[in-house]
Amino acid sequence: MQPALWEPLHTAALLGTDRRPLPPVAEAGPTHQGVDHTDPATALLELAALETVRRRAGALPTAATEPPGAPAPEDPRPELPTPAARRLTVLLSSRNGSSTSGSLANLAELLPQWLTTGRTRGYRPPAALVPALLDAARARSELRPDAVALCGPLGRWLAARNPDWRFVLRTADAAAAPGSATDGGDHLWHEGLFAERVTHLTLLRRTDPAAGLALLQSTWPTERAEDRLLFLDALQDGLSPADEPFLEAALGDRSKNVRATAAELLSTLPGSALALRMAARARATVRLADRGTHLLVTPPTECDPAMQRDGIALKSPTGRGERAWWFGEVIAAAPLATWQEATGLTPDRLLALRVGDSIDETSSSWADDLREAWARAAVRQQDADWARALLGPAPGTGGRGRSGRAARTAGAPAKLLSVLPPAERAVWTAAFIEVHGLGEAFQLLGACATPWTPPLSTAVVAALERATASGAYPWSHSGVLGMTERALSPGAAAAVEALAATAAPASAWAETFARLAGTLRFREAMLAELGA
Repeated sequence: MQPALWEPLHTAALLGTDRRPLPPVAEAGPTHQGVDHTDPATALLELAALETVRRRAGALPTAATEPPGAPAPEDPRPELPTPAARRLTVLLSSRNGSSTSGSLANLAELLPQWLTTGRTRGYRPPAALVPALLDAARARSELRPDAVALCGPLGRWLAARNPDWRFVLRTADAAAAPGSATDGGDHLWHEGLFAERVTHLTLLRRTDPAAGLALLQSTWPTERAEDRLLFLDALQDGLSPADEPFLEAALGDRSKNVRATAAELLSTLPGSALALRMAARARATVRLADRGTHLLVTPPTECDPAMQRDGIALKSPTGRGERAWWFGEVIAAAPLATWQEATGLTPDRLLALRVGDSIDETSSSWADDLREAWARAAVRQQDADWARALLGPAPGTGGRGRSGRAARTAGAPAKLLSVLPPAERAVWTAAFIEVHGLGEAFQLLGACATPWTPPLSTAVVAALERATASGAYPWSHSGVLGMTERALSPGAAAAVEALAATAAPASAWAETFARLAGTLRFREAMLAELGA
């Protein structure tokens, strides 16, 4: 073997054979003697091909420099059923986005659902599929939590021996590695990469919030501002009144983003000192007037240093009017319980009141600002009663006088919907689609748990049928159609097949429905193989 031959060939390829001649035939070795050097360019390619094969075939194992390590720990979980393992092989082979058939959706988009279901069912994949799973997760970060959990101890064992899979050691998955949040934690916190430190803190907060806070406090003064911001985000897990002193101190941080994040976290703790300060400010800006017939708004006239310390920026980042900006920030950060305590009224009754201002009580110019701020507070505080009241009844279910309430809540319906229990979200969205169709339903559907419930799936299929009859084109609903491939209940396959059969032959809708029906059947078999 001539180890020096590859480098001259590499150099000649980079510089060109006219500037760097090929190695003499004598140096090429006996396996290369048949190469015709008449045309240097052709000879270069032939020599490179021969040398590549020779290098691969002639590689010898190196002598072991260390004793073999311990084998991977045993994984007590049951192995995937054979049909499910075959299905996973098909999905992993479609990582490039191709489908095994033109009648199916992009199979790569079904992999996340398979991984989530397989993880929930408590299976482990065959050892031979673990490397491909890790490769898929390396390419798609959204797969990592489920893929790492599925690969289990073997995946972590392999990751320690392959730098391409180091992300496994940084992926937050306490279930896949019990105790990993605390084992060797001090060394990882002080010596690990930033992503590893964030993961470690996140895991520790989930299992021992007090220990996580103490760890962050131990290095807080020496952390960079951008790192402090992301570490502070990790405190959302296990957030409690015990975190208040630290967050209150962070209101004085030199970074405005850190101050704003600390203020937002404190505002989700209804009994915090910041929440009480915001409640006092809110009561000063909104009060009942004329024996409770309407709400009177008196927005702040300035943003004093105390307000700025509590996370309210002096200037709106969106160019909004200063008083409207300050007003919205105060209302959004105040505990929603403030309003029932101050007025004795329920959210429904408060939202039904007319809104005026201190200069012109007949003006309703502050109504939208107040409602938008209440919506932000409901999402931030995860208050289902307020979210329900702000959304109003589902369209077509009564309450006609309030049917436009959600539309007036500054684009917040999907966010408000996410606060409600999953079943209620599906009911509300199905009613909305029955009245308004799919044109404005994309974000609402995205807030619903998947797979969609049978009633919601039925409403979506019916809306697609109406869209077909109206002469619309499939691409006008491409976002929703892409979502249906992953989220529509597989039980809707028969209804979709019926639509494909009645659509005009060879039309775009016929092709779309056939593809969707095939995908639903694929998902139905996929879930059945996993016992779901």
